[in-house]
Amino acid sequence: MRNNRAMSVPHRIAVLALDGVVALDLGTPAQVFGTARDEHQTPLYAVTTCTPGGRPVRSTAGFQVLPEHGLELLETADTVIVPGIHSGPPLHDGTVAAEVADALRAAHARGARIMSICTGAFVLAAAGLLDRRPATTHWAYASRFRSLHPSVRLDPDVLFVDDGTVLTSAGVAAGVDLCLHVVRTDHGSAVANRAARRCVVPPWREGGQAQYIERPVPKVAASGTAATREWARQRLHEPVALREMAAHARMSVRTFTRHFRSETGLSPAQWLLQQRTEHARVLLESTDLSVDRIARDAGFGTTAALRQHFHARLGVAPTAYRRTFRAPHPLMPATGVESANGSPDSSH
Repeated sequence: MRNNRAMSVPHRIAVLALDGVVALDLGTPAQVFGTARDEHQTPLYAVTTCTPGGRPVRSTAGFQVLPEHGLELLETADTVIVPGIHSGPPLHDGTVAAEVADALRAAHARGARIMSICTGAFVLAAAGLLDRRPATTHWAYASRFRSLHPSVRLDPDVLFVDDGTVLTSAGVAAGVDLCLHVVRTDHGSAVANRAARRCVVPPWREGGQAQYIERPVPKVAASGTAATREWARQRLHEPVALREMAAHARMSVRTFTRHFRSETGLSPAQWLLQQRTEHARVLLESTDLSVDRIARDAGFGTTAALRQHFHARLGVAPTAYRRTFRAPHPLMPATGVESANGSPDSSH
């Protein structure tokens, strides 16, 4: 348990809002931590918002944040949380105002826990708090983050990263996951589960944000290995050997492999596995086919092989993925009513 303060004194959380703050990220800490109570219904956290100089800042939802505190709040906070932003220097050039960087570094140096939600990781990185640390941010900003902060060990596939005194989360709703994780770490699963129920969210989510990343199928070009990739994509349910792909492209295996990697950044085997996984994703989302049938149609052969590769790539089992993304059956209530046996539609 990180919070060593007397149980009668709430753990003090300072939420630092910068210009362009994401409205949902801003409200998440107060909502999650505000519902965390002990068995006597005593609040365990006190959440307060501040801005540089106590000045109003714009949010992404078309309203201004009017704080009651400035950066001095960070001097006494037990935890400091930086919500995501959609504009400003941290996103554009990887810098942050000196007063903000100094306040964050001082809070960390005296032992405060530092957290970010979504693109708030850009602020922590700009302050130097993520150098050589593992971290995450919204998957859509991963490329920009890496270019601005190459020393950070970014993992864009996870929902959050707990690196001791510095914690980061992926985009938007992953901030809820991180806050519940902190409650669970501080006070145990019972308190975190009660807070989750009050917020009407799951106490924990399976997998990481890899399962939410958009991966459009590339258009087929007129040259190179693109035509062969499309040919192989139409045969995912069959064994497709490297020599067959090379023959289709009218190249030697060595030449084909070199061109293939140059065009896709992957080996033919890695690419095939990626395509099979993507095809399985589509079938899980859009059909009622059994997992066994999907494993065969996607070219994995067995359910065990599908489960292994699906979990390795997306961090979640096929059945759990289907529960999350499969649209309700047209004959089932849209409200998500459970079936008579007390569980969701068993065909999913």
